[in-house]
Order: sequence, then structure tokens, then C-alpha cells
Amino acid sequence: MKKSIVVIKGDGIGPEIVTEAMKVMDRTAQKYNHEFQFTEVDAGGCAIDKYGECLPESSLKKCLEADSVLLGAVGGPKWENVEKNNRPERALLRIRSEMGLYANLRPAKIFPQLSHSSPLKDTIVQKGIDFVIVRELIGGIYFGSHETIQINGEDHASDIMAYSEHEIERIGRTAFETARKRRKRVISVDKSNVLDCSRLWKKVMHRLSENYPDVEYSDMLVDNCAMQIVKDPSQFDVIVTENMFGDILSDEASMVTGSIGMIPSSSLGSGTNGMYEPIHGSAPDIAGMDLANPIGTILSGAMMLKYSFGMEQESQDIENAVQKVLDEGYRTGDIMSEGCIKIGCCEMGSRIADHIK
Repeated sequence: MKKSIVVIKGDGIGPEIVTEAMKVMDRTAQKYNHEFQFTEVDAGGCAIDKYGECLPESSLKKCLEADSVLLGAVGGPKWENVEKNNRPERALLRIRSEMGLYANLRPAKIFPQLSHSSPLKDTIVQKGIDFVIVRELIGGIYFGSHETIQINGEDHASDIMAYSEHEIERIGRTAFETARKRRKRVISVDKSNVLDCSRLWKKVMHRLSENYPDVEYSDMLVDNCAMQIVKDPSQFDVIVTENMFGDILSDEASMVTGSIGMIPSSSLGSGTNGMYEPIHGSAPDIAGMDLANPIGTILSGAMMLKYSFGMEQESQDIENAVQKVLDEGYRTGDIMSEGCIKIGCCEMGSRIADHIK
């Protein structure tokens, strides 16, 4: 099978971690007689440096034409003072919007080899951490109007959060369909005691839940959810929520698993093409030092094979290879512990690739 994959290596550690993911995907393609055609494009800070804009039209065009997109990370302190509509992060927002990627799936699953790395008590970790946050990705406050004006000599800023019924319904369906493939439980997270947006969200989700009688459904306020993730994460299966809440909760969830460097994500719409990326940032302080953990990006590649290309066994091979390397005691610095063997980004990618045969 031949697939066209656009690669956005991006900024900071992005080029290092994406290179290792490509290495692992190429090895998988060789084993199963596939052909992955990688096309690199610029977006983010590196694109600002080269072209003066965070997302050149040529880069966007190639993303829209590809079978899927693999992203490293964008942004960094270097571009903090860039005009707000040209900041590196705006490139991602536009790609998501133009590709229609309204559903972001972020798994929070602890690897047994890294259970000691979780900041939670052993008694909590032993109950299990394995849930998915389904985050609405192209609506809400991030895509509303933003304005800073002067009133009576001082600055006033506003950011508009807005949702329509169809936007809520489509992300809700993604959550329920995801739950059907897991343990059939959905918790919808909102702030309906304060926000009109959340009251509409809750109304639509309740209506939608009637179409999924086989899935257990409940609501939870976002502040309570933030507390419950650290109190008892085992209670969760699928969490569905709006854009900003999902952004915050998914980062919290990643940390209870032990390392943000281990977590992949997928962004999907109504079709099969999507964008896959680790959930961490560009980490410019360690860029170019071979210190980054590529596993989150490698597992993002595995998610691409599964969700966009329908390659279930190929995806499982990559996950199994990661498990084997961890079983052998190899660790990058962020997940290092006593008795293990510390290796760099490049060697980690090579060792994972070597287990695909």
C-alpha cells in the first residue's frame, strides 16, 4: 500500500523526534511491503524565519493533499514577540481548521515499566490509568474573536467562546463511538453552572446519549474533573469536552502517567486524513542535544497507521516494539530511573525500529 505523508518537523526538538518516528515507520513499511512517501514542509517558527509567515500557502496545500500529516512541535521563546496572527501556534490552528480536524484524541495510559514515574501514590496507580480525552478542536474560545481595546485609558481584552449544536453533536458522536471500542463509558465535562456554552453542550450531549443506550453516560464539571484525574484516574474511560478544557485536562492527564514525552495524539475529522503529533512542546532548551524522548512521536505514527490507514497489525507492531525496548531497561533522560540504561533520542528510535522484524 502506498501512502503520502506530509511531515512538519517544526521547531526545537521537532526535527529530532520526527526523524526517529519516520525511521520506525519506514521499518514497518519494509516489513509489510508498504510505501510511505514522506514530504517535508515548513510551518511554525522555522517558517517565520524562512518565509516571514508561520504557514506558507504551499505548506498548507500539501497538507490538504496528503493522506495524513505527522507533526513534531512548533514554537519557542524566539518567536514570542511575533505579531499574534503570525505566531507559530497559529499555523497549527489553521491546519486543523482547513483540514476540518474537529476531534483530538489524547490517550492517557501508563506503561507498567514506568509506573514508578507517576507522581501519584502507588495505591492509585495500581488501580490502573487508561483513558482517552476526546477534545473538540476547531471551535470554542481558541477560534472565537479576540480583541484588545482601550476604554477610559486602559486596555480591555475579550475572547469569545462560541459553540453551535452541530459542532457539539459531531464531537459527541466521536466520543460515543470511541467508547464503544473501549469500556463503553463516556463522561462529558463542562462548566454548565456558569457558562451558556456549557449549558448548550450539556443539553446536546444528553440528547445524543439517548442514541447510545449501550454506553454509560454522565456529566462532570471541569473543576471536579481536574481533581478526579489526580484522585482516581481509574474511574475514567472516555472524557469528552470542549477545546480549552480539553487542552488543559489532557496535559494534566499526561503527567499522571509519568512523562509527557510518552503520549501521542491524533486529530481527525469526518474523513480518514488527520494530523498526528506528540502532546509535548518544542523544548528548545534541549534541542539538538540528542536528549529528547521520541516515543510520543513514534506512537503518534502508530496511531496514524491505525486510524488513518487501517493498518491495525502494523500499528500494534510499533506499540509492541516500544514495550520491548522499555522491558530491556532503555530510557531517555525524562523517564530514567535507577537500574536502567540511559540512551539518547537517536538510539531510542533505532532500538525500537530494530524490534520490528
